[in-house]
Amino acid sequence: MQEKIEINTEYITLGQFIKLLNILDSGGMVKAYLQDQGVMVNGELEHRRGRKLYNHDVVEIEGSTFIVHKED
Repeated sequence: MQEKIEINTEYITLGQFIKLLNILDSGGMVKAYLQDQGVMVNGELEHRRGRKLYNHDVVEIEGSTFIVHKED
């Protein structure tokens, strides 16, 4: 199942996005998780928390799929 996550800016960084999802508690946990595990962004493994996510990007983490959706 895919869940749309609304943002109101042009982009959001991967680290900010994961914190927004409340999957991990802190920025330090996000950093460690991305370094160790990584997440799938648009079908490619990503380890950079500074990766910019734009409208319609797809993020797969912890068995869940999220779509970045920019509010109009």
